[in-house]
Amino acid sequence: MHSITTTDHIQASGRTKEEEALSLYQSFEQVTDYRHKRGVRYPLALVLSLVVLGKVAGMTSLVGIAEWVRLRQDWLKQTLPCSCASFPCASTYGKVLRRVEAEEVTHLLSAWLTRLSALRRCGAEPSRLFSQEEAREAHVHLALDGKTLRGTLGHAAPDQGSQHLVALYEAQTGVVLAQQVVPDKGNEISLEATLLTPSLVQGRIITADALHTQLACCSAITRYGGHYLLIAKANQPTLEEDLRLFFSEPPLDCRDWRKARTCNKGHGRLEVRELVASTELNEFLGTRWPGVEQVFCLTRTVLQRGQVRIQMAYGISSLAPRHACASRLLALVRAHWRIENRLHYRRDVTLGEDRSQVRTGRAPHVLAALNNLVLALFDFLGVQNVPQYMRLLDAQPHQAVRLVFRSLLTFTKSLSE
Repeated sequence: MHSITTTDHIQASGRTKEEEALSLYQSFEQVTDYRHKRGVRYPLALVLSLVVLGKVAGMTSLVGIAEWVRLRQDWLKQTLPCSCASFPCASTYGKVLRRVEAEEVTHLLSAWLTRLSALRRCGAEPSRLFSQEEAREAHVHLALDGKTLRGTLGHAAPDQGSQHLVALYEAQTGVVLAQQVVPDKGNEISLEATLLTPSLVQGRIITADALHTQLACCSAITRYGGHYLLIAKANQPTLEEDLRLFFSEPPLDCRDWRKARTCNKGHGRLEVRELVASTELNEFLGTRWPGVEQVFCLTRTVLQRGQVRIQMAYGISSLAPRHACASRLLALVRAHWRIENRLHYRRDVTLGEDRSQVRTGRAPHVLAALNNLVLALFDFLGVQNVPQYMRLLDAQPHQAVRLVFRSLLTFTKSLSE
């Protein structure tokens, strides 16, 4: 087992104010504990921190997390900031997670990560935060999309219902700002009113798949001071047909016809994306779609193994050309899919979310929120290969403990030294 020096010991009495304020463990101490005080054996912050500790070390189940902690329990008792005679078993983790509000966890952790990002950029000069255009851009683009927790499907027990989550994801930083469960007999659209709040929408660009191309969604985003970029498909047949006809047979006197093109080669394929944008339909569509400022057509051509595939998509946006040229629209459309590739896919494949057998009460939603956190932490650290880094933390548990229980800024400084 790895040994650590006295300076690496993380004890409550020895931590600096910075470590106390910026550690993940301290953020977990702010989560409301709804358990009855009688019989509480383990602090809530400790339980949540141990779950994250096991996850960053590559454990994908509560059984694996409990076993990972048990095998290192003597060392952990000397290292962790709170004294404990023993550590929870797998069933205890599940019971505790069922008593936690997942929305509160998501809110607290997103605020913590946002604060860390600001401090890393600005240091002791917070006034610099709003003078950095690049810093603002990192938080502008929000992707809205849903994901089903497959481990919760097919169970008859009333407290083990299926759960489909909808999230607002910062495409540049990897932070989930809000995440909620679709109610029974509802769909993703029913959560738009609670997710698209003024505080989250104002000054931001919201992208979503075709399901959210709805009048109510466009109205809410523009009313709250945000912008939208949405795809038109079969759920809006009139809009899709209007756009298809316009781009297939543009008028002869069309004065606004802007193009952007990207070409990417890799993984045995060549992908060419071309976007054409125009403001010619603004007046025609403006009576039905609030705030529309331009429309676009995206053509995706893929050459792989001698075969060519061509896909076309149409969309609308409330971003005026002066705020988003054709190149910017193309970049936003592509960046939207980070919520699938960097969040949902990695939660399933790297963190084993779809294989999880946790399905009772709030526990699946809380675990999903903690999975979001783990991936956001790795993005904050600039980790390129997440599985490889998790194996490193498993081999060097003292680094995993420092990541969870000490200031993340201190941790990143130690990596660069």
